Amino acid sequence: MSNSATIAADRSVSSPDDEASKLRTVIGSSLIGTTIEFFDFFIYGTAAALVFPKLFFPTFSPVVGLLAAYATLAIPFLTRPLGAIVFGSYGDRLGRKKMLIVSLSMMGLATFAIGLVPSFDTIGVAAPVIIIVLRLVQGFALGGEWGGATTMVVEYAPPARRGFFGSFVQLGNVMGLFISTLVFALLPKDALLDGWWRLPFLASILMLVVGLVIRARIEETPVFAQLKETEVRKAPFMDVIRHHKKAVLLAAGMRTGEIVLGWLVIGFLLSYATKTVGFSSNDVLIAILGASACGMVTFPLFGALSDRIGRKPVYLIGAIVAAAFAFPFFWMIDSKVPAYFFFSIIFGYSIGLGAMFSVQPAFFSEAFDTEVRYTGVSLGFQLANVIGGLTPMIATALVAAANGQSWPISTFLCVASLITVACVLASKETTGSSLVRRNARAAAMAQAR
Repeated sequence: MSNSATIAADRSVSSPDDEASKLRTVIGSSLIGTTIEFFDFFIYGTAAALVFPKLFFPTFSPVVGLLAAYATLAIPFLTRPLGAIVFGSYGDRLGRKKMLIVSLSMMGLATFAIGLVPSFDTIGVAAPVIIIVLRLVQGFALGGEWGGATTMVVEYAPPARRGFFGSFVQLGNVMGLFISTLVFALLPKDALLDGWWRLPFLASILMLVVGLVIRARIEETPVFAQLKETEVRKAPFMDVIRHHKKAVLLAAGMRTGEIVLGWLVIGFLLSYATKTVGFSSNDVLIAILGASACGMVTFPLFGALSDRIGRKPVYLIGAIVAAAFAFPFFWMIDSKVPAYFFFSIIFGYSIGLGAMFSVQPAFFSEAFDTEVRYTGVSLGFQLANVIGGLTPMIATALVAAANGQSWPISTFLCVASLITVACVLASKETTGSSLVRRNARAAAMAQAR
């Protein structure tokens, strides 16, 4: 019997209610897990813009201090590809569930530890050094989270609804952004430097416990369980490099416009809109809250739309919107008109970014074979994050070089989005493709031997 036929037979044994219950558990655990991990990651981005220059880089000028804080924001993006390789390789060999538990634990403990780090005034240069080490751990952990959560959901989802259910992994990103932004919006601004900034970092330990309890309940996907009975790659990373290099590079290229737009909103605007344009930090936080709230609606809608008309058309909508909106985006912000300011951030994030970001779990997963899927999607997704992590620092430097003008940032965003358009056009449509096509070939080869 072929591998795909065996999987179908295995699924027929389970009742529809059992399958639906397993799917809900997997989606819930992935949503909560990615929410926790991105909450942990995003609270640092907000703190980096609001308080870290004064706490950990007080000897620098305001601009250099902000650049230094953004540098610590960018550092974990360097270890995210490494995390993708390590977690992906073990996840494709040992199972998705085990690696997801490890990644969540590492992220939660590192975030909690950041909340305990003394300031520069207390322990001197050791403070930023400790922050950097903990950020590297965060990046490594997050490098393994997204790919594992994505493969779990997509491999469990009904083939005709992978786009919709896959978008729930991205909802974790949106909800993490919403909660982290809400926390800092509610904290008293005049008390942040007195230690209140530590509260969201320390409170994350409670979320970690909840996430681990829920994640422990999930089971391996039928696709991966069946693969273990036939053949598992001993070196998934090397297999990806040899046979899936194009898919990895295209996935990274498709993320370029989305990741630049995302980190302009999440990591850069807090400093730019307050220090250069003149809005208050609360104005920016409220705008990001509105953007993430709208994203909770638009992301699943775009995912569902990709199930009907295809991944490529939906992704192209987002990339073209981001490219066309690059200059109006900052014109509206620079106008200092509150209505334009809020519209630009909400529209750019929930529509431009949303159309691209929501489709990625299904689009990327369908491009890789089961035995290397965790590694492939993780590596493609995380390679682009190197650009994302540098985006706030690049944008800050561009504004300083242009004497406060925003046109260089708009050019940066436009070029990044056009790269995404080109990569999407060069990719194959994957909607409706089988997730076990390579699995069946591996089983046939094993029988032949």
